[in-house]
Amino acid sequence: MKRSLRGEPERICISITETILKKALKAVREANRFADLIELRMDYLREPELATLMEDRQKPFIVTNRRKEKGGRYQGDERRRLRILNEAIDLGAEYVDVEMDNERKWVHDLIANKKGTQVILSFHDFQGTPSQGDLRRLYHHMIRLKPDLVKMVPFANSWEDNFRVLSLIPYAGERKQRIIAFCMGEKGKMSRIFAPFMGAAWTYASLNEERASAPGQLTAREMKGIWERLR
Repeated sequence: MKRSLRGEPERICISITETILKKALKAVREANRFADLIELRMDYLREPELATLMEDRQKPFIVTNRRKEKGGRYQGDERRRLRILNEAIDLGAEYVDVEMDNERKWVHDLIANKKGTQVILSFHDFQGTPSQGDLRRLYHHMIRLKPDLVKMVPFANSWEDNFRVLSLIPYAGERKQRIIAFCMGEKGKMSRIFAPFMGAAWTYASLNEERASAPGQLTAREMKGIWERLR
């Protein structure tokens, strides 16, 4: 396995954002060539046939079903949306990703009944980046629910926003908490690149420019090319 600048494995999660099952299956096969993990964005699929997608998987899967107001595309019944994450657990998915602002009892029950699946508790802000103090208070609020990982992804309106978010990585590391932290947006690209070097569990990339799942997301080829030049 290739190593990062810190001598640690490079970690790229490729998000699958196809709307048709057949295309999603093809994208998963292609992503196997570049990814360490694969995120299934179930909110993009018109017919979310999770069991079919998880057959014969080669890489760990993260199952996500994000609401429209949180950067996703799901607009249906809330119970059905959350049921997909429970189905992922029953099917043995390696990870599920749930937003922190879901009903607290539901998040608590998901974590309590996760079986062999690890739960990522995520926070996204599509408008800007909170202050360092607010980010840390939010971090402590999230870990009180005892997720396996926390994911904190605000939007960078300035270069300085990247440094505030990246500083969460060593902060969490000192507390033995696995974390994913970087910024969205054009000005947030640098944090996507450097987050794994600083100890983040992984970073996210797309298969191609047309299939980005968030603003500022690089392709897996771009990410690997940049890392290669940094050696």
